[in-house]
Amino acid sequence: MNRRDALKLSILTGAGVAATSVSGFAKAPKIAMEEMMVPSSDPGIKLYVRNKRPAGMKAFRPDRTVLFLHGATYGSSSSFDLMLDGFSWMDYIASRGYDVWLLDLRGYGKSTPPKEMSEKPEANPPIARADTAIKDIGVVVDFILAHRKIPRLDLLGWSAGAFWLPAYAAEHPAKVERLVLYAPIWIRQPAPPASGPLGAYRTVTRDQAFQRWMTGVPDNKKSSLIPNGWFDRWADATWAADTEGAKANPPVIRAPNGVLQDAAEYWSAGKPYYDPAKITAPTLLIGAEWDRDAPPYMAQALFPLLINSPGKRYVQLAEGTHTIMMEKNRLSLFEAVQAFLDK
Repeated sequence: MNRRDALKLSILTGAGVAATSVSGFAKAPKIAMEEMMVPSSDPGIKLYVRNKRPAGMKAFRPDRTVLFLHGATYGSSSSFDLMLDGFSWMDYIASRGYDVWLLDLRGYGKSTPPKEMSEKPEANPPIARADTAIKDIGVVVDFILAHRKIPRLDLLGWSAGAFWLPAYAAEHPAKVERLVLYAPIWIRQPAPPASGPLGAYRTVTRDQAFQRWMTGVPDNKKSSLIPNGWFDRWADATWAADTEGAKANPPVIRAPNGVLQDAAEYWSAGKPYYDPAKITAPTLLIGAEWDRDAPPYMAQALFPLLINSPGKRYVQLAEGTHTIMMEKNRLSLFEAVQAFLDK
């Protein structure tokens, strides 16, 4: 890392930028919301898309249009548009004059589940591989660009979304204004032991999700990490989206295994899926110190490879996990991302 790049690497404390008050948000403009199902490039598959923007907004700009994308397991709406303390992350950005969108890839959230998800997992190989995810992204990006009559937009991905979106941006640089990679995935060190064959999808219970969330958090910090009631509110919204999984005892959500197969063949095998040098948009890498799914070393390894990203930044947040956006220090994430978008 050269001196110029080092100057753009920031370490933020848990309290440093989290001072924005909820009462300040109460003065925000009224937010309009729309939901739609966008046909994918494959027959029978529709992609759930949600939009939030200031009510009455008529003018749309590339640098004020943002598309959120979820990670490997949970859909976008319960992640980015979950009302906590009176507002969601989507609300937070929209209230600042942005046209904000979110997308569920096929098999996630409210989008059409592929037919393989109605069969036993072992009946089919992993579904929704990266090439399919990137194809779905392209369909929705083109839909938004045509709908708003703009040439480019900002992309914001979390976890696996921060692997799919840069892969898309590397191949479609002219359509990307800025790129935000929250908990980005890169080469895993050391490589995990090889696992057996994967089925088409996997199932996750609420208890499993909570245990994964707490991995890596110091014992004396666990009780205060998630404000009271927030986990249940998120879990209720997330598990409600899978009506088929709700029939199991205990209820589960189903998640496509394509991303896990990609991880085994690329990130865990020491091979990048995309070339960071092809990304020409300003890029923010941001994560938290207790993240065990995308540890800080991944962003630190990726940062110097973004050789053609002007104004790139790396921010590491204190006292947070892979899911800091729904923890007590979530405003530190919101403020850091907003500072990059507003630049």
